[in-house]
Amino acid sequence: MLGETLAVVTHVSRSYGGHRAVDNISFEIRRGEVLGLLGPNGAGKTSTMRMLCGVLAPESGRIRVGGHDIIEAPQQAKALIGYLPEQPPLYPDLSVDQYLDFCASLHRMARANRAAALDRAKARCGVQDVGRRLIGNLSRGYQQRVGIAQAILHDPALIVLDEPTVGLDPAQIVAIRALVRELGAAHGVLVSTHNLSEVRSVCDRVLIIGAGRLLLDQALATLGENRDSTGFVLALRNPPAMQKLTALPGVTEVVQIDAQRFRITGREGAETAMEAAVAAAQGGWGLFELVPATGALEETFLRLTGGDSPPLQAGPQP
Repeated sequence: MLGETLAVVTHVSRSYGGHRAVDNISFEIRRGEVLGLLGPNGAGKTSTMRMLCGVLAPESGRIRVGGHDIIEAPQQAKALIGYLPEQPPLYPDLSVDQYLDFCASLHRMARANRAAALDRAKARCGVQDVGRRLIGNLSRGYQQRVGIAQAILHDPALIVLDEPTVGLDPAQIVAIRALVRELGAAHGVLVSTHNLSEVRSVCDRVLIIGAGRLLLDQALATLGENRDSTGFVLALRNPPAMQKLTALPGVTEVVQIDAQRFRITGREGAETAMEAAVAAAQGGWGLFELVPATGALEETFLRLTGGDSPPLQAGPQP
């Protein structure tokens, strides 16, 4: 069940020189939901997140977090936010415990309360066994977990995550997505991503932005995300000519989603998907994803952005 409204973004804009990066965007985030911020490169996602977190000042409009204006009362507003940029702000020469203790001091946490806060954050992020290890010696997945730990260390109401699974392997992606869903139960979470499967896996609601403008704000449950038993999405690192895909046994339609992903409809459903997988293996097409097509999110994105498809990354489905 959704709780109180945690953040309100009202008619916010931001320009760089003569370029309008964010154009009159408005939305809200409530406790108990994971909100996906989806858009192609250059859409304004990162600028929107930076303004929400008080890193970048809006040119116009207003942002309130927990009732506090991010410009007029920045200390009170930022105390309610946990932020993980796309590049986690880690110090490789510090141990995990040293780094998190340093972050606790930045949040002005009393020293007497830090040990318990560190233990809670490490346990939630699954890094309790690497506290004494240098961050620079950790895998990319563990470094990402440490980055999330610093974002939730002070138990913020609002957690903002920029591309939290980029560069991770499939097992790490599954673990981070599970953590994001868990965080969304008690906090408000905003996740920026290029990855449609990421939105489908962890989000309750999606914002689609393009050219700096908000194009859609809708719950996934009302978007028509119904699985199509006769369709599937095929992702290939070395895709062949379209004619080879349309010539596969049982295929009735092929729609290119982006440079590496294709939505395929077939007469025989699972059998057609199996034929496609075999052809990909034999042809050296570099198959890295084969999932049932849901269609609605992809089609909505392409319709709203005029076909400017995001560079979707491989990731396992839930």
